[in-house]
Amino acid sequence: MLGGLVALPVAVSAHPHVFIDATIEVIFDAEGRAEALRIGWRYDSLFSMTYVAEQGYDPDFDGVLTAEEEAALAGFDMGWHEDFAGDTYALLGEAPLALSGPLEPTAAYVDGSLRSTHLRRLAAPVALGAEELVVQVYDPSFYTSYLIAETPVLTGGEGCRVQVYEPDREAADARLQAALDELAGSADAESEFPAIGAAYAEEARISCGGE
Repeated sequence: MLGGLVALPVAVSAHPHVFIDATIEVIFDAEGRAEALRIGWRYDSLFSMTYVAEQGYDPDFDGVLTAEEEAALAGFDMGWHEDFAGDTYALLGEAPLALSGPLEPTAAYVDGSLRSTHLRRLAAPVALGAEELVVQVYDPSFYTSYLIAETPVLTGGEGCRVQVYEPDREAADARLQAALDELAGSADAESEFPAIGAAYAEEARISCGGE
């Protein structure tokens, strides 16, 4: 259910409505090839509180779920539509890489925040040499705002390095404003709103070997 919510079109105000701190783990195989990504999402407190209340969890508002509620929470955000890319994109250099659907989901409610993880396998392991593995997190519709909250973890991949890059937010804001100006007064502004979320994408670049 939540996958559909995260993928909803952005309102004409163009401000994100859900805020997620993302974590990334890149998993390498025994041959040192990248084979999977483990993605973590920590939802903002307002969204978390609203979802928990709507589901009837934590009726005493102590911030602690029962064992049964925790079990029911597992996979709460994994009901993705067929065309939902999971707001995670992997590229080898500039070439897109196919990712599996979400696997091994976990979920918890900690300190007033919903947290979940899931695994995305690459269609085939990739060796990193001349080209970097690029992992981007963003919602094309900009309904949800993602930030890479921590330095990504590299599991395996001896000698590999990772660096996080932020977008040019001034340029992204200018594109956003131009889109809003163009849609001003349109009765179909919400459905016509352009997919500008990529302009706000943060990305992790992983390189192996060389300098």
